[in-house]
Amino acid sequence: MSELVVTARFMGGMKVDAESGGHRVRMDYPIPPQSAADGFTPLQLLLASLAGCAGNVVPLLLRRMKQPLDGLRLEVRAQRRTEHPTVLTEIEVEFILQGTGLDPVLVERAIRQADEQLCPVWAMLRPATPIRTSFRIEPQGMS
Repeated sequence: MSELVVTARFMGGMKVDAESGGHRVRMDYPIPPQSAADGFTPLQLLLASLAGCAGNVVPLLLRRMKQPLDGLRLEVRAQRRTEHPTVLTEIEVEFILQGTGLDPVLVERAIRQADEQLCPVWAMLRPATPIRTSFRIEPQGMS
């Protein structure tokens, strides 16, 4: 077992700063929702955590599979309830990969392995929220 520690401080309004290991991130929940935020909302940060976890694991697996990955971008979208609690009801993760000669079968295998075995954020979200994945391979120079 290992322990993770995050310290959060209320900063006024709907702002909270969270710190861990010398790093800081601001979360904000603007009221009204259309107004400008001064940071990620907590749910956006949760989606960013999923993207960060999958965005690290999939390239690692593709390198092990000797795949020529030159770039990866993830787009994570979610639907959320309008009633409180405004939980996420479904999540979609799209992997946009760059690399000449990437094998789609191996890309799919790497994504499945990240989902089923290696990404702890994915594992924690999966029981409560359906997560769909898709991927596409783009030519070099696209972003």
